[in-house]
Amino acid sequence: MDINAPVVLISGCSSGIGRALTLEFAARNCRVFATARKLSTINDLKAQNVEISALDVTDEKSIAACVDSVIAKAGRIDMLVNNAGLLLIGPLVELETNELRRQFETNVIGQAALIRAVAPHMIGKRSGKIVNMSSVSGVLPTPFAGAYCSTKAAFTAFSDSLRMELAPFGITVVIVQPGGIKSNLSDNADKGLERFRKTPFGPIQDFIIARANASQENATPAEDFAKKLVDKLMKEKTPKFIRLGKDSTLLPVIARFPRAFVDALLSKKFGLDRLR
Repeated sequence: MDINAPVVLISGCSSGIGRALTLEFAARNCRVFATARKLSTINDLKAQNVEISALDVTDEKSIAACVDSVIAKAGRIDMLVNNAGLLLIGPLVELETNELRRQFETNVIGQAALIRAVAPHMIGKRSGKIVNMSSVSGVLPTPFAGAYCSTKAAFTAFSDSLRMELAPFGITVVIVQPGGIKSNLSDNADKGLERFRKTPFGPIQDFIIARANASQENATPAEDFAKKLVDKLMKEKTPKFIRLGKDSTLLPVIARFPRAFVDALLSKKFGLDRLR
């Protein structure tokens, strides 16, 4: 192992973007620390340039143990990729408080906690990159994914402030807003949605289920996304804002249309006009 190889810590590596990024960084001779809540889901990633570690971003003890382990082994963290995430689907008025808390704990609070654990090490050496995986869903909120979209909007705003605050210490904060990327994000999102049949939204239950899987329709392969993203992240002058993947440029354009038009467009797409 080259002691000068960039040290990259990535959260949420069990599938999709996190797994693809792990393999891409490793192929470029980076020293990668891939993480997931369950080690069994990433055991197969262990390789010459890849070490694995358990990490639950909603557990601060888990975060501390993971970061301390990386520092003990590598001596530093050059890049943190905040990729762990959860997709919650359902009409907002039908979601339980504990579900919303888990969504925000995973997608925002947990990411902030991981950054808080890593930042002192980067500040100490006055260099580093923090890559925050947001989403174009935070730019164009849609029906039945309001909880998820709001966490991504919040994480983008969080990252904007963080970028300015850490710049004096030589730390670059990069916001990534992927479009539809092939992953397992929807695998759990479409479970338990039958409960909404007994709500006022029951007549359009199929649209709710379809929203859970919408991002996977003709999605960009995670490997293609990872290659293009790592191309940008490995540059000395890294872009502060990156959009890649299916509809990553189209959806933000739609979001700039008049609000009444956007509401009507999305209401029809997701069947809400059928409830009138």
